[in-house]
Amino acid sequence: MGKTKTINYMGKAIFVMDFSNTKTLQEINIIIEESKKHIHSKPKGSLLAITNMTNMHFSKEIADVFTSFVKSNKPYINKSSVYGMSSLARVVFNGIMKITGRDIRSFDSELNAKNFLVQN
Repeated sequence: MGKTKTINYMGKAIFVMDFSNTKTLQEINIIIEESKKHIHSKPKGSLLAITNMTNMHFSKEIADVFTSFVKSNKPYINKSSVYGMSSLARVVFNGIMKITGRDIRSFDSELNAKNFLVQN
C-alpha cells in the first residue's frame, strides 16, 4: 500500500490516492485496485477522497480505466477532490465527469483540495 493511505486532516479522515508520476497503465491499475479495495469496504456515501494527479500520464486506455474506476466509486464517496492536473489531464478529467455524472472538484494545490473536503 504505497500509493494510498488514510490521513487525518482537521479532525476528518481523508482517503488519499497518489497517482503522481505514474507513466504506465500497469502502475495506474495497481493503484486503482488498491483504492477499490479500500473504497468499496466503506459504508455508502461516507468517504472523503483526494487524488494527486501531478505528472500523471494519460492515454485513451488510461482514460477508459479511470472512467470505470470513478463510476464504481460513486456510491461510496461523500466528497472528492483532485489536484496537480496538467492542461491535458483537465480535458480528460472534464470528459470523465460528464460521462460518470460525478462532482469531483479540481484544485491547483493539495491544501485547497483538502480544505474543500473538510468544509461543511
